[in-house]
Amino acid sequence: MLNLQLATDPFWVKNVVEGNLEALLSDHAYCEQKAASNAITLITLNPDRSELVTAMAALAQEEMDHFQRVHEHLLKRGFKLGWDKKDAYVNELARFMRKGGSAVEQLTERLLFAAMIEARSCERFKVLAAHIEDEELAGFYRELMASEANHYMLFIKLAKKYADGLDIDSRWKEWLEFEGTVITRYGKTQSVHG
Repeated sequence: MLNLQLATDPFWVKNVVEGNLEALLSDHAYCEQKAASNAITLITLNPDRSELVTAMAALAQEEMDHFQRVHEHLLKRGFKLGWDKKDAYVNELARFMRKGGSAVEQLTERLLFAAMIEARSCERFKVLAAHIEDEELAGFYRELMASEANHYMLFIKLAKKYADGLDIDSRWKEWLEFEGTVITRYGKTQSVHG
């Protein structure tokens, strides 16, 4: 379904993440907060697109619910939310977004950018669910994996809805190819995309 070109090696969970769950959970919390912020930005930039506004309002609420739940997992384990760190993976994807063009082109690029992040997050959560030793977190990531898949599909659906003649399928293939090269540089840190 996701068509990602490179799967995450379970080594990432066993030999990187398990050594510092606090760092992973803190990074994950900020990923959820940034996803909510992105949804709000999409509303702000597209107030005339009612279906998008409705979908992004619901998404922002869901992402903040996820933030709260991740924060609860941090506290339950005696951890604290750390400081936010730049997400190099997301920044690389952001540089791939086409700049300029029509309002429709800018919107579809931002929607595909969001879809790509959700797709990789879904894949990472699947690997976490299958390989993390903490059974409670395994269940949590299994649940969130399904949620991320739904978000990915929502962003693709919205990109196609608002495409106005743009070839979204071809552009999505370009995104997949680019992400396939980018992700080879990650999988070495205790962060969702790292």
